[in-house]
Amino acid sequence: MKAFYQKLGLTAVTALALSAQSAMAAEFLVGAEIPLTGNLARVGSGMNEGISVAVEVFNKTNAKHKIKIITADDESAPAKAIAAVEKLAGQGVVAITGGYGSNNIAPASDAANKLGLPYITSGGVDDALTKRGYKTFFRINNTQGYQKAVVGLLGDMKVKSVSIIYLTKQATGDLAKDVQKELEGKGLKVGTHAFDPAITDFKPIINKVKLQDKSEVILMVGYENDYVGILRAAKVLKPDVKAMVGVWSLATPKMAAEFPDLMPSVYGTALLPFPAEFKTADGKLFADTYKKLYNKEPDYLGQFGYVQSMLLFEAIARAADKATLSKGGIAQELSKTSRDTLIGHVVFNEQGDNPNFVHRMGQHQAGKINIVWPADAATGKINFPGVPW
Repeated sequence: MKAFYQKLGLTAVTALALSAQSAMAAEFLVGAEIPLTGNLARVGSGMNEGISVAVEVFNKTNAKHKIKIITADDESAPAKAIAAVEKLAGQGVVAITGGYGSNNIAPASDAANKLGLPYITSGGVDDALTKRGYKTFFRINNTQGYQKAVVGLLGDMKVKSVSIIYLTKQATGDLAKDVQKELEGKGLKVGTHAFDPAITDFKPIINKVKLQDKSEVILMVGYENDYVGILRAAKVLKPDVKAMVGVWSLATPKMAAEFPDLMPSVYGTALLPFPAEFKTADGKLFADTYKKLYNKEPDYLGQFGYVQSMLLFEAIARAADKATLSKGGIAQELSKTSRDTLIGHVVFNEQGDNPNFVHRMGQHQAGKINIVWPADAATGKINFPGVPW
């Protein structure tokens, strides 16, 4: 009963804030639930930078409405993610952007849904996230977009065997299994090796790949710390592979800067080359603002954070103009989204998913990151075969 009244109180606070902010039609509070500490801190900080850039751009280009961000660190932990959402709701936010890691996003967006708060992210690709029937949950990317990119790259490589090393969490496990199924359907030999989040030594797995699988490519499906551990083990054991391929959080300037000995020739998903190149007015505004705020080139994590947040801010503004903020208007406006963005044309289906999403593959090359797949978006030639050792 106490929890019920606490929840009711949070909802009442949010409703009052919505009413007051609608009346002023000036500044709207938006929550950012982000992993700024813990094992997802690097990716969380990248997304957070993109969110900040979105606030700066929106506030400069929207004459009527303004956004103020309140940030809560979820510490890369599910329980802390719930607490962060509840804290933000208590502070009167009208919606939430952020989240990283499907296991953190699931409980956080559960809490947001119970409180009637729209929640938008690019940090979780678990298919279960969009099967809950929530009208408050939205994401701009998904497993299918990553799968298309990885399988497309491997197809261009014309390899016949792949070893998939994957983390035993829902999102990583699902992607690994989907890729395995598609590759085997194309006639490739696929070896799979699951690992627990607590693993500290990847040499036994790499040894199996080297002696048993004898694959041409190692595909890593995990997060930053996992990639570092796998690449370090591979650098010691030197399996006879032609490429080291990963997915999210790998083809980034941060990884290149922090682990220069591990990244050469490594592949990962990346919408942007590094240094970044933009041809549209929206892209140039994003890049210029990013450089102004952070004195560095933007990466794709910032790009994702920017896109998801701009779509949310624009939905808030439309709902405010229609006086529907306290009537579920933000979620309604998000569901009507149909807009060209820095990641392509975004729409949301009935599950809050963006069916248009397709990622690109980047490769670390001499301190830079070139897009190497698909061919029509390439900024450099693929360096294959090529490994860091």
